[in-house]
Amino acid sequence: QVQLVESGGGLVQAGDSLRLACAASGRTSSSYAMAWFRQAPGKERGFVAAISRTSSKIAYVDSVKGRFTISRDNAKNTVYLQMNSLKPEDTAVYYCAATSRDWYLMRPEGLSYYDTWGQGTQVTVSS
Repeated sequence: QVQLVESGGGLVQAGDSLRLACAASGRTSSSYAMAWFRQAPGKERGFVAAISRTSSKIAYVDSVKGRFTISRDNAKNTVYLQMNSLKPEDTAVYYCAATSRDWYLMRPEGLSYYDTWGQGTQVTVSS
């Protein structure tokens, strides 16, 4: 079993950048596909980005394409989300998630496919 801890959230202005990190402990993170989801107040948790075990497959929600970049460093057991050109609508709690499922046997954007979740980190973007 893997445990996930997010960090890097904060309060920024529109147009600024942030980099979130998700540190995995326990079983090596290279055994898992990883993803970022986010949840704004009063809204359901939604998909942001996902990355396969070897980084060969990456997926993004349309609203962050060209602004966010997901990456991973398996040697450090860490997954990152680089967020540029932040907008007020990006304000949410960001959650890291892991799944042992094969990338080709799941929908990366499907919340129910992920077995393990972090506690979340708050990102607030002011206008």
